[in-house]
Amino acid sequence: MNFETNTTRKRPAAMDDAERAQMLKRDYDRLLAEIGKRIVGQSEVVDLVTLTLLVGGNSLLMGVPGLAKTLLVHTAAETLDLDFSRIQFTPDLMPSDITGTDLVQEDPESGRRELVFLNGPVFANIVLADEINRTPPKTQAALLEAMQERRVTVQGTTYALPEPFFVFATQNPIELEGTYPLPEAQLDRFMFEIVMDYLPPEDELAVVRSTTAADTPALKRIISGPELLAYQQLVRRVPLAEDVGRHALALVRATRPGTAQAAAFAERWLSYGASVRAAQFMVLAGKARALTRGRLHVGFEDIRAVTRPILRHRLLRNFHAESEQVDVDQLIDELLDSVHAPTQTS
Repeated sequence: MNFETNTTRKRPAAMDDAERAQMLKRDYDRLLAEIGKRIVGQSEVVDLVTLTLLVGGNSLLMGVPGLAKTLLVHTAAETLDLDFSRIQFTPDLMPSDITGTDLVQEDPESGRRELVFLNGPVFANIVLADEINRTPPKTQAALLEAMQERRVTVQGTTYALPEPFFVFATQNPIELEGTYPLPEAQLDRFMFEIVMDYLPPEDELAVVRSTTAADTPALKRIISGPELLAYQQLVRRVPLAEDVGRHALALVRATRPGTAQAAAFAERWLSYGASVRAAQFMVLAGKARALTRGRLHVGFEDIRAVTRPILRHRLLRNFHAESEQVDVDQLIDELLDSVHAPTQTS
């Protein structure tokens, strides 16, 4: 496949933050347009994947087979000019199948044998962990360590992973037999839980037409790896007003049953609420969202817009909620209704 690379761009290092923000907004719009050549609809899903990349996080994609989860992540990797690796998780997958292993090789000149490390598929910029819940916890932990530490350790030797580094993991919500659900502490390492659902009829027809045609659309490389790393630092430099930060914290603290700040729904339906990591991701995602909307400050609407995908996998329902089939999205709706945003003065 042929790609076009923009070679006339001004280097981000030569700009001030206002110029970088304008460049990020332009690149975000171009990125959505390129991904849209292959992915029909799913605008919210594509937006959340892009925010994950701008923050430097990892996300979990939930959806039944055939909704283009793999194609979406692969397309994003191509438009970002990043190395892509897909790992199909199966019950017999071993940690070394992910991280790599030491192999004994003979030096042709000296005849001496020595151990040489062979990189595993985790050594890529974007790693797609397909059906991560189909492999045992020991193998899951090998990937989750890489997500957290950005490195792997094999036989006592530590190897750094390439930068930037992202993991997108998928799960199929309709097949539970033969699966190993991720523990809550490991789920907490994912920034978003992104739900992909069926498309509206007209969008689904467009998918059928495009995927059964002879031509495959060519993609342009929009952002390089170093540029993406620069954007991640820009996101962190976006100022956060104290009242906006307090609102993010109020949303998170309201989910914790047994505390003074717990909302009524949390006391009734939840066994465990969100950790401080949820508030951290909420602020970072809010900053990235503000930049992609052309703003240099975070608003309450940015925080509230990312609340659902950030909390969806962090709220542990109790027996009463499960028996009465109260789903997590309903609880997040109650949260947003009960914790109101202050009137913004800026």
